[in-house]
Amino acid sequence: MTQVNQILLAERIQIGADLDAWMMEGGTRGLKAALAKPEQIIAAIRDADLRGLGGSGFPTWKKWKLLAAHPKDKRKYLIVNGNEDEPGTFKDEILLEKTPHQVIEGSIITALACNIDHIVFYINPELEEAIYAMNRAVEQWRNVVWIEEIEKALERKLSLQVMPSSGHYIGGEETAAIESVEGNFPFPRGKPPFPSEHGVYGYPTLVNNVETIAHVCHILANGAEWYRNIGVDQASGTKIYCVSGDVLKPGAYELPMGTSLRELIFDHGGGMLRGKEIKAVFTGGPSNTILTPRDLDVHLDFESVKARNSALGTGAMIVVSKGTGIVKRVTEYVNFFAASSCGQCPPCKTGTFYISQLLGRIDTGCGTRSDLESLINLCKILPGTGKCALLNGAVTVVRSSLDHFMEEYENSLNRTPLHISLDNNG
Repeated sequence: MTQVNQILLAERIQIGADLDAWMMEGGTRGLKAALAKPEQIIAAIRDADLRGLGGSGFPTWKKWKLLAAHPKDKRKYLIVNGNEDEPGTFKDEILLEKTPHQVIEGSIITALACNIDHIVFYINPELEEAIYAMNRAVEQWRNVVWIEEIEKALERKLSLQVMPSSGHYIGGEETAAIESVEGNFPFPRGKPPFPSEHGVYGYPTLVNNVETIAHVCHILANGAEWYRNIGVDQASGTKIYCVSGDVLKPGAYELPMGTSLRELIFDHGGGMLRGKEIKAVFTGGPSNTILTPRDLDVHLDFESVKARNSALGTGAMIVVSKGTGIVKRVTEYVNFFAASSCGQCPPCKTGTFYISQLLGRIDTGCGTRSDLESLINLCKILPGTGKCALLNGAVTVVRSSLDHFMEEYENSLNRTPLHISLDNNG
């Protein structure tokens, strides 16, 4: 854990595991403001321009409004999604393990805004310390005196549950998370219906990422204008960027949304390993497009990165230096996606498998021109043929690597001429 913090990390790392310490340092101010004027919560989130920080960037208030529109006495669920399993992404683990009370407080404020009575903290089972911290924190919240005030505002009991996810990468997709909470294998569902209409056991359900929820209590405590003013230019608030790969100081950095890629890598990440030059950055984990040195000045916010035909995603930045084979790295990532496919959609299961096989042959020098052409064609026909975004993510990183580094693919092809030996009788 390193350096610059604005809202979520800072001293919260030191006080985040104890509710009394959290309250003494200003924790629950946001909750108290929410209890005073619950009808204004969604407007505050809208005015703050809080986005979905699990990768979608979708305006948070729009999802909340759909839940709030259902009758107040109808059962509703909030799934706080901590299934985090993508290579290069580790922000939610830190928030759950080190600052569980701000996650819980943000969840309760969300419940007040949307009249939700069931909160499920859905956490990757490999994050054992995070699960322990959240269970301990939830027990502390169950014993606070003013939990009665929260339930009075909701006009019913509030359920708080910590639940390990299935452990599958695909379990982080929102409809797959709903299946998991119901006790089923996390097969993604088709949409519509959307979770806001038909979620856990058929009840309206809201699925938000851990980082998104962690911002909520600070927005309510300090106001939407305060939050908007933290970001760079038109971006709002902060973002936790996970920096890994060939940098001197890998880690999680909470910085103003819109911080430049150059500043993130060279000022906060310490720059490249000695003797190394930057070659590429896999943005938002390995399921998005690649940025190159000419993109170092891009502002890391949803709109600016999109303008470079890429995506911010989870905010993970995997830095690759010159001398590293892009084909090899992409092969590793596609192997991950192929192994993670749930198998429900044949185009995804077979498509990721075949892409993986083609990449493996090309990477090891056994690929042919026909293999490369097949790879290009698969990237054209496969997108949109699965129920979730796994296949699209696998194709996106391959297609982006082809756009930027076609020469490497060409140079990896097997150019050994075919030689047929015939004996004297042939």
